[in-house]
Amino acid sequence: MKISDWLDEKEAEEVDVAQIELPRNMAFDEDPEETIFYQEIRPCGLFCTENHPFATVERYGHWYYCRGQDKKAGIHSSKMKWRMFTKDRDVALETARAHIE
Repeated sequence: MKISDWLDEKEAEEVDVAQIELPRNMAFDEDPEETIFYQEIRPCGLFCTENHPFATVERYGHWYYCRGQDKKAGIHSSKMKWRMFTKDRDVALETARAHIE
């Protein structure tokens, strides 16, 4: 089952899908159709393997999945991770940019 179909089913069941967590197998089985936005703050260099604040927006059918780690968490932190599903592209982009700026 595709992510967009699963989200449509959950929405039809009147589940709030904005903060829903994907089943583990589904998250790894499907690549996004398009990555619309990606930004990472990596001041320590390209080869650093620690955590860095980032924000991304990916499209799965007519759904947009934005996720990341808030800039306020700081460099090399594993805190303040966030995610959101929406059908509105503009809301997804605004949310991602707000978390990384």
